[in-house]
Amino acid sequence: MAFKRLKYPSMILDPEIETMPRPQLRRLQNERLRRMLRYLRERSAFYRERLRRSAPGPDSIRSVEDLHRLPFTLKDELRRNYPFGMLAVDMSKVARIHASTGTSGKPTVAAYTRGDLDIFAHLNARSLAAAGAEPGMKLHNAFGYGLFTGGMGLHAGGERLGMTVVPVSGGMTERQVLLIQDFKPEVLCCTPSYAQTLALRFRQEGIDPEEISLRYAVMGAEPWTETIREEVDAGLGVRSTNLYGLSEIIGPGVSQESVEVRQGSHVWEDHFFAEIVDPESGEPLDEGEEGVLVLTTLTKEAMPLLRYWTGDICSLNSQESPCRRTHVRMSRIKGRSDDMLIVRGVNLYPSQVEEALQGIEGIEPLYELVLRRSGTLDELETRVELDLELYREADRPQLQSTTVDSQPKLADLRDRIAARIREKTGLGVRVTLVEPGAAPRSQGGKLKRVRDERKLD
Repeated sequence: MAFKRLKYPSMILDPEIETMPRPQLRRLQNERLRRMLRYLRERSAFYRERLRRSAPGPDSIRSVEDLHRLPFTLKDELRRNYPFGMLAVDMSKVARIHASTGTSGKPTVAAYTRGDLDIFAHLNARSLAAAGAEPGMKLHNAFGYGLFTGGMGLHAGGERLGMTVVPVSGGMTERQVLLIQDFKPEVLCCTPSYAQTLALRFRQEGIDPEEISLRYAVMGAEPWTETIREEVDAGLGVRSTNLYGLSEIIGPGVSQESVEVRQGSHVWEDHFFAEIVDPESGEPLDEGEEGVLVLTTLTKEAMPLLRYWTGDICSLNSQESPCRRTHVRMSRIKGRSDDMLIVRGVNLYPSQVEEALQGIEGIEPLYELVLRRSGTLDELETRVELDLELYREADRPQLQSTTVDSQPKLADLRDRIAARIREKTGLGVRVTLVEPGAAPRSQGGKLKRVRDERKLD
């Protein structure tokens, strides 16, 4: 589609830093790492002991290239030190506390000093600028507010950039559509699945994308694919970019795609050092190889982390970008190492199924994966939502397998989906067509697309 009202290039908020030659950027990282190591030896009981055991000499870690000598910091260690055992400052210096939305056990805590909050706001402002935002624009912020870092992080970044921020938070989709129509924001921030939900609601209400004021969508907090980008861009009339972050490191604002290039998200290397390691061995991988992203904070005060194992699967690319930014780019997250499904010996990420569904007419980009066990074998059902037009054309059938078998058009669609998934993943799966509205939808938070009904005890 011809994107509306877009301006190139994007605003570079910190030109001296964002376009810094890589040798100079590496010197800055090394200087900040050495300062951080001194800081942790003085302030953090956890890292003082770790550095004593792992790097006894005060000068044994002199550069970011030496970091691989240190062990990883794992999420379980953060949980074992819950709530404040990882703090490197006195509680009186903590200005804000966030926590993860973990699905099991205790949450992981993210604490901030006033200096951390200043950096947090600035990096989100830098990210919004790279995504196309400018001072004076309105930001419709549909990320959740509260313990989740997304809403408040983007809110502070928008204000720092000089935007007018509408703190809508997640859910209440009808109200969101109303406010977008009435307030006419140029920038939307939300999860990619919720952007799909909004696009679908606008379409159901007969509102053409060209009538929507939005120009840019900044999306993150869950893995997504080019399929989703195309759906959101077409459905909302925007140019969407990927924002990456995680609460343990700082929240959103760790990396951001530039709106003009959209080929990987720039990790803001003046504040973070990124590595890619083998998911099994933990050994460092070469640039371009796919593995687990490991991050070290270089400027965090309240809860700095060395070599934090994010679990996110991606690759890094330091080649020069057409947008002039020199900071290394990370590929879109393929999935999480702990979210990978193993089905009959085959490794599967949900995003692979999403890619397989790309471009198939007659379905919505809405699906659910259901895992079951029959005897000793795992079975995977992929539940895919029909689009409303085909559903009506099929005379609104009850979509049991026998009904689908009796309708050649539906049976052919089901079989084509199964063949495409087998081609992309190597897995034979059972495809079930479901009626419009039956697949899971985002209400603003992270969307869970996998339902595991296996009893593996």
